[in-house]
Amino acid sequence: MKITRRIKDILSHYESDNPGTKANLARILGTGRLGGTGKMIILPVDQGLEHGPARSFAKNPAAYDPHYHWQLAIDAELNAFASTLGMLEAGADTFAGQIPTILKVNSSNSMSRMKEDADQAVTATVDDALRLGCAAIGFTVYPGSDNAFNQMEELRELSAEAKRAGLAVVAWSYARGGDLSKSGETALDIISYAAHVVASLGAHIIKVKLPTSDLELDPAKKVYEEQKIARATLTERIKHVVEACYAGRRLVVFSGGEAKDLDGLYNEARAIRDGGGNGSIIGRNCFQRPRDEALAMLSKMIEIYRGKD
Repeated sequence: MKITRRIKDILSHYESDNPGTKANLARILGTGRLGGTGKMIILPVDQGLEHGPARSFAKNPAAYDPHYHWQLAIDAELNAFASTLGMLEAGADTFAGQIPTILKVNSSNSMSRMKEDADQAVTATVDDALRLGCAAIGFTVYPGSDNAFNQMEELRELSAEAKRAGLAVVAWSYARGGDLSKSGETALDIISYAAHVVASLGAHIIKVKLPTSDLELDPAKKVYEEQKIARATLTERIKHVVEACYAGRRLVVFSGGEAKDLDGLYNEARAIRDGGGNGSIIGRNCFQRPRDEALAMLSKMIEIYRGKD
């Protein structure tokens, strides 16, 4: 684990946290080939629960096995592995101590009919995270949903419990539901707002989708136009989202989304790097590829975040 001046500077931004929580943040930031740089790549595997096993793993059947994902994250020398209770339990002993883990403590599924009131069930506990040796818990909030206030209260309670136990908190903030349009879910004003929501709720690491140049909310459009907020390029949009996370005092990573071509992934990583983002949390674009291709892709992305490409 590498504790560099950069890591010490990042930890100094979390002024209220206890040494245990800061140590777990340091574990994530100091692990792997990006250890010590302030950049991160995290492998998240909750898609089987969220989208169904065949949709998630049939393209690469080896990925039905939880050990496949543990080993992929370790061999790629990533910062952390995030997953559901069952998947972490399936490898917790075999891979104990080999990579920091993040327990996703709430989840949805694609069979649900929830739209305007998008929601997730709490599926694991802080005690589970401690029992499994995790560095952090992960929790999804849907800003914009008719259920958003309940989710915010759930995150408040779980976050307080996690911090008391010395764990870090990673918040997935995906705006959906309510009156949001489909394009609005990734509009720049919505993504930056969603990021700020979970920063305000005390998240240490914030995960959002990559923003488009669209603007969704009329009052926000007026401000963006009056203040001439740059949004033409992805780098400019990343910079704005980072600014929304307390002027960069909170770590923000961006999702990879559905599978795409390699050049698209690499260009996104360059934009995240150049815009001041802290990295990627990338799942399907990893494990739906053959293992050798996934490892090569992740190695290239690491080099990009290290500023060598």
